[in-house]
Amino acid sequence: MLNRAALLALNHLLQDARWARNRLAPFAGKALRLTLPPLKFDLVVNAEGMFAPIDLENFDVEISFPADAPMLALAGAESLYKAANISGSAEFADALGFVMRNLRWDFEEDLSRYVGDIAAHRVAGLFTAFDAWQQQARQHLAENLAEYLTEEQPTLAKASAVKAFAQEIDRLQGDLQQLEQRVALLGG
Repeated sequence: MLNRAALLALNHLLQDARWARNRLAPFAGKALRLTLPPLKFDLVVNAEGMFAPIDLENFDVEISFPADAPMLALAGAESLYKAANISGSAEFADALGFVMRNLRWDFEEDLSRYVGDIAAHRVAGLFTAFDAWQQQARQHLAENLAEYLTEEQPTLAKASAVKAFAQEIDRLQGDLQQLEQRVALLGG
């Protein structure tokens, strides 16, 4: 049931993205296994550039995500994509990767079908403002945590202190080389 819901959602996104269907259509008949523990999705690309379920043992591309994929997704899509293990056809995998990285849900358009354009636009504005607020809150939290760990509870070193320390090591290394040269001259 969950596989069917995911397939319907993915095809809904593709239905509204002609560019994505055009990118996938040349791979009609190619099979994909997407593993997101504990779920496995076995799909095939059809002639319209959409996905359909398939029951196979061999796949043209297999994409496996680690068990902590949901946590990685919270850190951002790029973190999730970097953790993926991809095997199989490079061309097909590249097309899938491009589509997945760039496919977006236009929820305002979908919502407007039920509540009208103006209400959908206002709701979308609220969600956009809420998302911006969350991003700002995450940034402030990270900044405050960094300040706490460098200033109030010095667990981490400041970047300027690390840079000064590295410069001091470089200076000492140069002094040591000069001293070694002087000793070599005295001994030789």
